[in-house]
Amino acid sequence: VELVESGGGLARTGGSLKLSCVTSELAFRDASIAWFRQPLGKEREGVSCVSAPDLTEYYADSVKGRFFISKDYGEETSYLQMNNLKPEDTAVYYCAAIFGSQSRVPLTTEVHFWGKGTLVAVVS
Repeated sequence: VELVESGGGLARTGGSLKLSCVTSELAFRDASIAWFRQPLGKEREGVSCVSAPDLTEYYADSVKGRFFISKDYGEETSYLQMNNLKPEDTAVYYCAAIFGSQSRVPLTTEVHFWGKGTLVAVVS
């Protein structure tokens, strides 16, 4: 299963970016899709998840109300819309697939497949 992220880049505080994650049809249909991030020198943390099959959304407290996850079946793409960005959002963002439904943002140990990541840098 391949996951390919795009959409990272440089943003100013208060700005917005939209990340995309394209994956194979099988994974997209049967897997919960999650976004994780890893700031430089820190551990990878879960940010958001859209659960299969009911599309329930889950968010980490740090991004709740600012980030929004979605899943487009037609394009086999998941999106992470990031609004009101803060410098502490700076990190490499990873897309992940977890087969099965989720009831919260998953842990890194629960992920079955990872993308290679895309860098988001937020400056003042």
